[in-house]
Amino acid sequence: MSSLIRLCLTLFCSFFLSNSQATTILVMGDSLSAAYQLPIEKGWVHLLESHIKQQDTNINIINASISGETTQGGVSRLAPLLKEAPNIVILELGANDALRGYPLKTTKNNLIKMITDSKQAGAKVLLIGNQIPPNYGRRYANAFFTLFQDIAEQEEIPLVPFMLDNVALNQDLMLNDGLHPNAQGQTQVLKNIMPKVLSLLN
Repeated sequence: MSSLIRLCLTLFCSFFLSNSQATTILVMGDSLSAAYQLPIEKGWVHLLESHIKQQDTNINIINASISGETTQGGVSRLAPLLKEAPNIVILELGANDALRGYPLKTTKNNLIKMITDSKQAGAKVLLIGNQIPPNYGRRYANAFFTLFQDIAEQEEIPLVPFMLDNVALNQDLMLNDGLHPNAQGQTQVLKNIMPKVLSLLN
């Protein structure tokens, strides 16, 4: 276990060992959170659950991620999932919108809709940002990247600016398609996301 994850778990433990109330985390994502072409236990969501449960078994993570999912699909699926009363909702959607050239305004409205609905259901929200290759148009790619920061500031929620930070440009951490992290890359993705999750749990 890396020193960063060990430190995060220590801070997490100090609060949760005395708290017996069950906590549910809902992950709404696409293939990047659905362990694309990997055993599910190699994905960052499962790794997150495994690390957290080393300190508190009263944590339940629902991974509702689907490969190819768009923000519109997320909007249509979220309402019944919120009936599970999650304490935290992690939103990792938007990349497929961009890869299909959807208007950024539509993506923004859909993400804000999911954030608003999650808050109204009593959940804290963590937004996961992403990037797309510049060959989709540098102007569009840059606007897509800053979209997540704008939403996080507007909605006053925490943000992981780029989930594939220190992963995307390292071929040793990516699958051959150049878009998805391999098993080793999933571990780095966990390092990028886990501190924000533990902060919300505290």
